[in-house]
Amino acid sequence: MKRHSSFSTRQLLFTIAFLLTFSGMTLFLFSYQRDEKRFTSITTELFTNEMKSDTLNMHYNLAVPEDFGICSYEPLLAGYDAERSLHTQAQIENTLAALYTLHTEKLSETDAYLWKLLTRSLENSLALGNYSYYSEPLSPSSGAQAQLPILLAEYTFRRRQDVEDYLMLLEQTDAYFASLLTYEQEKAAAGLSMPGTFLKEVRAQCDTIITKESLETGTHFLQTTFQERLQPLLEDRIITSQEAQDYIFHNDRLLKTVLLPAYTALGDGILLLEDDSILPTGLASLPEGKSYYEQLLIAETGSYRSIDEIMKLLTEQFSMEYDCIREILAAHPDILQSYNDDLLTAFPYQDAPQMLLDLQKRMGDDFPALPEGATQVSVKAVSANLEAYCAPAFYLTAPLDDTDSNTIYINRQKTPAGLDLYTTLAHEGYPGHLYQNVYYSRTAYTSHERPVRELLWYGGYLEGWALYVELLSNDYAAALLREHGQENAAVIAQLEGHNRSLQICLYSMLDIMIHYQGAAYDQIAKILQNFGITDSLSHQSIYNYIVQEPCNYLKYYLGYLEILSLQENARILWGNAYTDYRFHCFYLDCGPSDFLSLQERLAAASNAE
Repeated sequence: MKRHSSFSTRQLLFTIAFLLTFSGMTLFLFSYQRDEKRFTSITTELFTNEMKSDTLNMHYNLAVPEDFGICSYEPLLAGYDAERSLHTQAQIENTLAALYTLHTEKLSETDAYLWKLLTRSLENSLALGNYSYYSEPLSPSSGAQAQLPILLAEYTFRRRQDVEDYLMLLEQTDAYFASLLTYEQEKAAAGLSMPGTFLKEVRAQCDTIITKESLETGTHFLQTTFQERLQPLLEDRIITSQEAQDYIFHNDRLLKTVLLPAYTALGDGILLLEDDSILPTGLASLPEGKSYYEQLLIAETGSYRSIDEIMKLLTEQFSMEYDCIREILAAHPDILQSYNDDLLTAFPYQDAPQMLLDLQKRMGDDFPALPEGATQVSVKAVSANLEAYCAPAFYLTAPLDDTDSNTIYINRQKTPAGLDLYTTLAHEGYPGHLYQNVYYSRTAYTSHERPVRELLWYGGYLEGWALYVELLSNDYAAALLREHGQENAAVIAQLEGHNRSLQICLYSMLDIMIHYQGAAYDQIAKILQNFGITDSLSHQSIYNYIVQEPCNYLKYYLGYLEILSLQENARILWGNAYTDYRFHCFYLDCGPSDFLSLQERLAAASNAE
């Protein structure tokens, strides 16, 4: 009996210990699941709300919204609204508060990295929200008045719903532009009006981007492209011929009765704001301009370096590029005599498809192949209506779930043939934006990466990469030219790469000088004069562009320098195991990120090996 009692006690203690252990494991697992579930809930809600609030943005990010749980939405062209802006700030604060409560060590490695990116991005957005009237949605260089028509013209029709959404968005363009005019009026009332000369440029754009004459003759690109986009739906019998005619009639009516008057009203409103006494100056001249610039620099470039550190990096790189140019010229003293002729006449390829194929071939050894799937590329010319207001070239990002068809636009007015076109296609196509976007989208989509990452934009990561491979393509071009026996042209191609780098580096330094140090036009003109840019019209053009687009050159060049820094750290950490191929895989697999997070991830991954 006593022995039996002793056995029961031991059994009871064992059972209690087991239950406590099981209970602890259950709580441990539940705790992990709880944080994962909460993170899922936060990110899903954030993504869904953002997509529903801007149909144009959703359409360019998602081909089939239903596959991402967005089954119903009201087509909405998101404009400016002061009350909505305050509401957005409150939502960001609430989202951050929820994210801060999560235990990142209980998230998966992928989610922990996303948490870091998301919190830093939202913190930046919250900080920028304190500067209500410092942004410029109607910039003469990149404003909505020039960008919206391009986005409408390339709005893909995959199904009937897309056509109907498009027409509903077009119907809202008057309210959209009216909201942006309201913003400009509020800016002016706050003493932060756009300079008079810039407002005149915007008004001129409003007068020429869409005209009554082009609409009456049916030749405007928003008419011709609309019909072109309906054609595949007709061929696939998704719509009938009568429905197509009805849609065409509806589109023409909206262009004439909504969009054209919207541009007219915007131009008229801008006219009333023009004040020639307000001259172009940098952000440093505004009450909180310097602090805004510091925050904008983080948001645009993804770099968390101080202004002094950035300026030091730029100065060192400028000296390095300058020395490279001097060395090339010293080794080839007669090269400048044939500079223009060789570049214009000797380049082996003249059309874009040939150049894209050559770039794909040459990048093969140092870059990972795209995940499986057809990748079609259309190279289109920018409409003549928009040539004066568009960049030399741009790539329209394909949706996350449909990367088969891609479009690169070339502005023939600003991009010559030959070497310039070749390096431009490297920047926009392979191994640039198109390749980078398709690679990451396919990787993220097949691995079920949370789609909320589509909301995180990192200009430095994207444009830094595009410049990095563009400069690399000068070496590709040199190799191509040597294969065709054009040694002088090959040297010039390499010289052009260093010259391009030097120029953007200089403009990046001028950006800091204008917007942070308060340099005036006369000071900038003198600096440009010292570097051989003697034309006063060029001085004015460069100065005005930098004033209109703060941090734009830095988005490219600081992004490029951050990639070089990351690459150098990879060389140190990986030692003999380093290859360019491995580094490019690391960079692309991480996906769009700020550079602080990338450096941290590189260090963590290397320590874990």
